[in-house]
Amino acid sequence: MTAQLSPPRSRTGTHTGDRRPTSRRRQDHPAWFLFPALAVLTVFFFIPTLFNFFYAFTDWSSFKTQINFAGLDNVTSLLQNGSLLADLRTTLIYAVLVAIFQNLFGLILALILEADTRINRAARVAFFVPVVMSALAVGYVFRAILKPDGTLNAILGALTGQHVDIAWLGSTTWTIVVVALIHAWKWMGLSMLIYLAGLKTISPDIMEASRIDGATWWKTFTSIRFPLLAPAITFNVATALLGSMNGFDIVQATTGGGPGGSTELLNIFVFRTFGQGLFAQATTMSLTLFLMVTILAFPVIKFLRKREDVLS
Repeated sequence: MTAQLSPPRSRTGTHTGDRRPTSRRRQDHPAWFLFPALAVLTVFFFIPTLFNFFYAFTDWSSFKTQINFAGLDNVTSLLQNGSLLADLRTTLIYAVLVAIFQNLFGLILALILEADTRINRAARVAFFVPVVMSALAVGYVFRAILKPDGTLNAILGALTGQHVDIAWLGSTTWTIVVVALIHAWKWMGLSMLIYLAGLKTISPDIMEASRIDGATWWKTFTSIRFPLLAPAITFNVATALLGSMNGFDIVQATTGGGPGGSTELLNIFVFRTFGQGLFAQATTMSLTLFLMVTILAFPVIKFLRKREDVLS
């Protein structure tokens, strides 16, 4: 019989083959991956925001060689002008319209395309394409479609047999609704995907139980599915509302703030003021928008989160 040799033991009585390094510290901690994103945020968000708070209280402009402290002069002049409050009101109306249209269209699409069929998957991709398109490109395309001699009037004229020259972007009352619809059309694909993800998380057993109880489709939707979509609704409404308050590109490409300033969002006012060389006033308006979005975000999200109590 041959004797089996055991691994050599160290003086402490442990096998030398079991020796593992225990004092070496890990160098691949996940926190290291945060530094590139934090660097970008610091350079392009935090530092410019701090400078906004400084320059808003100065007389910085292209007509002066020195920057002097001006206190609340910029705020006073903007409030006396009246344009700031008017543009804030227009921005808020535009944001509410976009949030309503975008979520309504996204939810309807999600319900229609819920089944995992080949046609529905292709349709989901088609409706998501505008999300990845340039907003300026979308605005210029719709401006060409909606002008008096554009494609939409040509189609309506062909269907009715009469000459149609409606100025879809020429009404001081309804143009903001049209532009909000364009904005919602661009982003409804994203809302659709979020609602689809929410619908997929609803247990099939709950749906089967409602069908056994004889509940109609509408009753099932209003009593079961819609309340269970609360997290998706919170995300979609908050992102649509707060994101559209920073809107600029689609409105600038379609109307440029017209007609008669009826679609002049605050960012367009900031852009125009900065182009006139009034840098301090433009910075003050930008700071005002930042504060308005920040103040509005907390109550909106808090209100929407209350609807999620049904899931707890």
